[in-house]
Amino acid sequence: MRFSIYQESKRGGRKVNQDRMGYCYTRDTLLLVVCDGMGGHLNGEIAAQIAVQTIGALFQRDARPMLKDPRQFLEDAMLTAHIEIHRYRAGRGLPESPRTTAVACIVQRGVAYWAHAGDSRLYHIRDGLIQQVTRDHSQLEAMIQDGLLDQRDRADYPERNRLFNCLGAPAMPLVELADPVKLVPGDHLLLCSDGLWGAVPDTIIASAFRSNSVMRVVPELINYALMQAGARADNVSAVGMTWESDSSPEEDRGAITPGRTADAFTSTIQFPPQGKPTGDHALTDDDIESAIADIRKAIAATHKSPPPKR
Repeated sequence: MRFSIYQESKRGGRKVNQDRMGYCYTRDTLLLVVCDGMGGHLNGEIAAQIAVQTIGALFQRDARPMLKDPRQFLEDAMLTAHIEIHRYRAGRGLPESPRTTAVACIVQRGVAYWAHAGDSRLYHIRDGLIQQVTRDHSQLEAMIQDGLLDQRDRADYPERNRLFNCLGAPAMPLVELADPVKLVPGDHLLLCSDGLWGAVPDTIIASAFRSNSVMRVVPELINYALMQAGARADNVSAVGMTWESDSSPEEDRGAITPGRTADAFTSTIQFPPQGKPTGDHALTDDDIESAIADIRKAIAATHKSPPPKR
């Protein structure tokens, strides 16, 4: 794979930076992830840290060097992160679990797969235009989709930051999976917290990528968001990636990349000891599979139930 990538996070006007992010890649597969701990709940930054580390650790375990099913991986990894957050709460006897949003993307064989829960976003940008953007799991977005609120009223809506979906809440999260997208050279993916998109219009986000490299665009967008938001700026975090090719220059020439074996793994995520998910005791593979199976059964049972009356 050939791609350019850059990540950055700034605290803004908050006392604590509750955002966490990172990327990992093997010879054939790339993971990008951004989580935004929810400030209205205790230890939001811990929930975000648990989620990023869990998703990253499972990627390291399963990408050998490719994932069998990227969409299934994204759903399972987010559900496992949700479980780990609840295990953290139970292990410390907290009155409630910390919570976080999450958006994650896998790029494999030149195809991008992404999933999210909450209002951390992914933008797919091509030729300076937004091709796709994730839909926020917020009360505001739901009202706009239902025709109860106009797009122009976004900035003035008093509860625009209220979410109905996240990791760590009492209810099971809805992991929304996007349809796979075939990338072409020059495509950009931007994963960011609401501290960025809430202060920077989509048109500016898209146009910023038209003529500049991702290494320049990401810090410029972050600094612009902080300037626009002023002293009360939220945490601002982003991971940006520009796609170049599904092969390396050495592969194009029929050569093998020196030192880049199938098991090679690169990551900006700081893992707990032995690369296992955060918690009082690291989950075993059997624990993970059992927990995911239980959640799938619960989801299946929910889908069979008649919809609630409104």
